[in-house]
Amino acid sequence: MEKEKNPLWRPSEALIDQSQMTEFRSYVNASTNQQLLDYHQLYQWSVANIGDFWSYFWDFCDLRASNKGDTVLANAKDMIGAKFFPDAGLNFAENLLSRGSDADEAIVFIAEDNTTIRLSYAELKSQVASLASYLKNIGVTKGDKVAAYLPNTEKTIIALLATTSLGAVWSSCSPDFGVLGVVDRLSQVQPKVLFVTDEYLHKGKTFEMAEKNQAVLSVLGSVKASIMMSLLNNDASHSYTTDCFENIQQEFAGSDLVFEQLDFNAPLYILFSSGTTGVPKCIVHGVGGTLLQHLKEHRLHLDLKPRERLFFATTCGWMMWNWMVSALASGATLILYDGAPLYPKRRRFFELIEAERINVLGVSAKYIDVLRKANISSEGYDLSSLKALLSTGSPLVPEAFDYVYENIKEDVCLSSISGGTDIVSCFVLGSNVLPVYRGEIQCRGLAMAVESWDSNGNSQIGEKGELVCKAPFPSMPIGFLNDPTGERYRSAYFDRFKGVWCHGDFLEVNEHGGVIIHGRSDTTLNPGGIRIGTAEIYRQVEVVDEVSEALVIGQKWQDDERIVLFVTLVDGCALNDELKQKIRQQIRQNTTPHHNPKVIIAVPEIPRTLNGKIVELAVRAVVEGREIDNKEALLNPEALGFFANLEELQ
Repeated sequence: MEKEKNPLWRPSEALIDQSQMTEFRSYVNASTNQQLLDYHQLYQWSVANIGDFWSYFWDFCDLRASNKGDTVLANAKDMIGAKFFPDAGLNFAENLLSRGSDADEAIVFIAEDNTTIRLSYAELKSQVASLASYLKNIGVTKGDKVAAYLPNTEKTIIALLATTSLGAVWSSCSPDFGVLGVVDRLSQVQPKVLFVTDEYLHKGKTFEMAEKNQAVLSVLGSVKASIMMSLLNNDASHSYTTDCFENIQQEFAGSDLVFEQLDFNAPLYILFSSGTTGVPKCIVHGVGGTLLQHLKEHRLHLDLKPRERLFFATTCGWMMWNWMVSALASGATLILYDGAPLYPKRRRFFELIEAERINVLGVSAKYIDVLRKANISSEGYDLSSLKALLSTGSPLVPEAFDYVYENIKEDVCLSSISGGTDIVSCFVLGSNVLPVYRGEIQCRGLAMAVESWDSNGNSQIGEKGELVCKAPFPSMPIGFLNDPTGERYRSAYFDRFKGVWCHGDFLEVNEHGGVIIHGRSDTTLNPGGIRIGTAEIYRQVEVVDEVSEALVIGQKWQDDERIVLFVTLVDGCALNDELKQKIRQQIRQNTTPHHNPKVIIAVPEIPRTLNGKIVELAVRAVVEGREIDNKEALLNPEALGFFANLEELQ
């Protein structure tokens, strides 16, 4: 237990003094005659004065806006009906393009084959202006829907910025989505324009997109123009597209940037739930709320400064892509990489950190675990530029914290972060003014009134409970598409505790403000009436060297529920009685006897969503003999077949 009591990393006094978090705290103190002495006092003030917090933060960031308005938060006591800055007018793209100096690098795109494209802020603005002029010329106006079926390249960001500069609404899918997965999403959006690519690279292979593009376009009758954004500046003639990026840049070169001013709560993004057990929900996020929330997380929690270099391993089908793009509003440089994170070598990202002098690296918890299981170190690479390492997608196990500090870098702020598509941001995350404790997320986000509640709605410290946010925040969704009464939106987040956001995660907040996520509460295991979060079991199984991945479900059994654990194994290992005993012993010694799986089964592959998250609910449905309709939401739908009619479960 000593490891948990002592920080693995602690910021220096100089780092704290020079941070934007401290600068903002001083700004609040000077503006309000407060004496807030540290992060924890600033946090408590922020959740007690939510309107004031966001007003001061707006001024601190010097947002580009035609109007701020006098009202910061209307209907504050009605969380569903609350509105931030209801009289404000601004443009999302304008704020992303106004912070960086023209000569500074805005985007560096690196393809899997090392082809590299660099754009300064001046070049980025020029290309955005050309594409925006084209879109305006073909009739795209405020409120129109524009969608993309694209990889994570500089052209995708140009398309997003051009779209939002006109006040149009953006939505995107990555090219690894199957046709039905794209149609399920975009047929609800009904986009007026669709951007497509000719190919994408993954693990050294080129995947042609023509057939998929044509299939999607044949179904989307709303599309009036389709634009080819070829992967590596090799635009060719494509009979099924209206125009191509290179032609547009030539024809509309020299256009002026014009930023359509929008209401703070006008729609900006349409994001999608995973959709593994039904058609994906279309979640609509607003212009100002998304911008302010991301600025808070980047500038205050991440301490991201102009010209610093951010690299997040993501596709544009995951909300972390939207989150990453907003770093332009801090004047940062985006390092984009499209391809397999571990290809052609497991140390690929260490190479990129050294070569591009990356300051912030963002990866999935699974990525860190793969490196840990393979005993990969950063020895031989210069990671001196790296100041922060972000992890998300699933809880980061305590052993992964040890691995980072022992094998990657000692002096780095390791921030596990958690939020989701629902809020296009974080509820809990990190800060470089706080220490890092083993197995803990550092803090709750400023002005996010996050608590752990028991089943009766009582707040608790040091106990696992439902993650709730009991006060409004700017990045709450505007609503869902095709939900005119708001009934689906309300039932998704506000039914569990009336008028309070319930996120569907198990959360524990400890006495020093640290946080542990215990997994999804909607996949709660309930053997013998004992509620268990799946992450509690994963934490233990993932430290067993022979286990590569795991998935756990509860199976109805003899008027009760039993825990069933599925594992994939490291090459050369077999699931014999000895290994089963080792797994059970690890779980029993570090949790309770109730956590122990009654059945352990080896499977060839764990099914995952397109964003890489394991799909416990879908596996449970298959085990119970129910049909999964929306397999297109899965990265590897064929893996579900392994879980049907298993003799061990009969």
